Amino acid sequence: MSEAAVERPHGRPLIAEAGRIMERFPGYRVEIIGDQIIVSPPPDGPHADVLTDFMAPFIAAGLHGSESRLVQGIGLWLPTGAEDYAIPDLSLIDADYRDHYTENNCYDPVCFRMVLEVTSRNYRTDLRTKVNAYADAKVPVYVIVDRKHQRLHVLTEPAGSEYANHRVHAPGETVTLPDSLGAKVTVDVEQIIRAGQN
Repeated sequence: MSEAAVERPHGRPLIAEAGRIMERFPGYRVEIIGDQIIVSPPPDGPHADVLTDFMAPFIAAGLHGSESRLVQGIGLWLPTGAEDYAIPDLSLIDADYRDHYTENNCYDPVCFRMVLEVTSRNYRTDLRTKVNAYADAKVPVYVIVDRKHQRLHVLTEPAGSEYANHRVHAPGETVTLPDSLGAKVTVDVEQIIRAGQN
């Protein structure tokens, strides 16, 4: 997805402007990160294929059940600004996430175990801006499927606005995600990267 940044409209809250953009462009993802509105068009088919392939080992490991839920497109309220929120492509959240509702269809980051982004033309946002935002929110695991560079990034141990541990994996590798997710989950990098190719 390519993205466009929208400057703060004079005298209007960003949340209100984000709402107007969503009404005008149904299906687009609108996020506020660092007091800036980020607008991304709907994902393509291979982007959706990556999400489906990535979900399979989580569901097989029992991580979509009574203790945790695997969901797409759920809002995460960010501590980086008064109106900041992100909408990860995929999230592993505690099953009681409904108890952590904040506002604007978003939930407190405390219930997020992992977030995943699949890059498109907006890869810089996923590889830079969102790294800082998710680390600030103390999301324990951030996974990036980098379709442009054909890599899988696994970031753990949020510390301030960064992750202390950032491992990059190439096709041919098998990655076991951190036990903190609640079960053993192994991902075939080549399968995930192949699913995302046009």
